[in-house]
Amino acid sequence: MAEPNNSSLPVNRSTSLLTDMYELTMLEAALRDGTAHREATFEVFARKLPNERRYGVVAGIPRVLEAVRDFYFTEEQLATLDFLSDETVEYLRNFRFSGQIDGFREGELYFPYSPILTVRGTFAECVLLETVVLSILNADSAVATAAARMVTAADGRPIMEMGSRRTHEYAAVTASRAAYLAGFDSTSNLEAAHRYGIPAAGTSAHAWTLLHVDEDGRPDEAGAFRSQIESLGVDTVLLVDTYDVAQGVRTAIDVAGTGLGGVRIDSGDLGSMTRRVRRQLDELGAYNTKVVVSSDLDEFSIAGLRGDPVDSFGVGTSVVTGSGSPTMGMVYKLVEVDGHPVAKRSRGKAMTGGTKRALRTYRSTGTAIEEIVVPFDAADPEVGDADARELTVPLMRDGEIVPDQPTLQESRDYLAGQLVTLPWEGLALSRDEPAITVRFVGFPETARE
Repeated sequence: MAEPNNSSLPVNRSTSLLTDMYELTMLEAALRDGTAHREATFEVFARKLPNERRYGVVAGIPRVLEAVRDFYFTEEQLATLDFLSDETVEYLRNFRFSGQIDGFREGELYFPYSPILTVRGTFAECVLLETVVLSILNADSAVATAAARMVTAADGRPIMEMGSRRTHEYAAVTASRAAYLAGFDSTSNLEAAHRYGIPAAGTSAHAWTLLHVDEDGRPDEAGAFRSQIESLGVDTVLLVDTYDVAQGVRTAIDVAGTGLGGVRIDSGDLGSMTRRVRRQLDELGAYNTKVVVSSDLDEFSIAGLRGDPVDSFGVGTSVVTGSGSPTMGMVYKLVEVDGHPVAKRSRGKAMTGGTKRALRTYRSTGTAIEEIVVPFDAADPEVGDADARELTVPLMRDGEIVPDQPTLQESRDYLAGQLVTLPWEGLALSRDEPAITVRFVGFPETARE
């Protein structure tokens, strides 16, 4: 089996111009004043969680590592950088990241000030990576966090990702990946299915039903259903709300019989509608025909359907856009220079200087207690009777991706296991405080601002 391509770009495509101009102007100034080769540590973290979220999901780590590996400048690209000096262009001509990257594995939960990713090397090589690292982590983590909340709200019922038409064509592919990581069961996007091995799903749209009219131009819903069943089999799902839902259900069972796989409702008051449809199906003897719903669902509307006779969900816009939050607000900040902690002092933008790693503590029942952040080379802190687990793991060494990174399926399983470690109230959809706190241990006051 071919190695999966986790990037949103074709294989062997340079990622070096997926950046902002000021990364290169800073590089040029640093090469001139001699600071370019100072040893530096940059850290990715988020100061808060958006939209009343109580946890975040780390997603996109394999894509970040591949983007760093593929961050090099071609002659064609260099020719466009006419605002740079010859010295800087020559530096970029020979550029390959040769540093170290540590951080949380994909599928890990994070909270405000968790040290999600630590990038170590010279200032010059680390600063160039800011934009591409953040663009991947912010986008993928937003989708995965929204999707995880929807999976929790669905309470074991399957969810299909179907948001391709609501985002950029390549973002649709990586959004499908992030949603699957978080527990979605399938995707409508065939490129995502091909690239990542995600199960594909899909039947028909309203256009299919509207296409079928008789010779007088009158709707022929039965003809549309009959043709779909002949093509896809009786296990297919028929879209019954193009015209009248109750009539659509009757027609579906008349055509398919009581062994029909499912009916889909894509409009209206889904709570009352699904109850009526379930009752109608049962009255018709179609006890095993499933009820599938779509129509601008998010975690709140899915949770609102808990207890209603819904067998599965189709979710589009709200998951590919991160459920109304297209970014998780992660930042990439310089925290150490030549072994000395550095930190911004800007009002409202608190941070802690120094290279860090994190551990999470758990009760004997497996419930998470807190996250502890310590200096990178410090001994493990005392945690009493609690169990502690290292969160920061090696991801890249000397510019090479650490072998045996988890597969997408392994990360998906891992995340499912981590969600059940949260205190039960930590899964609430509308609470302001994080599910667990992050505590810093062993940092001098001068490192904290």
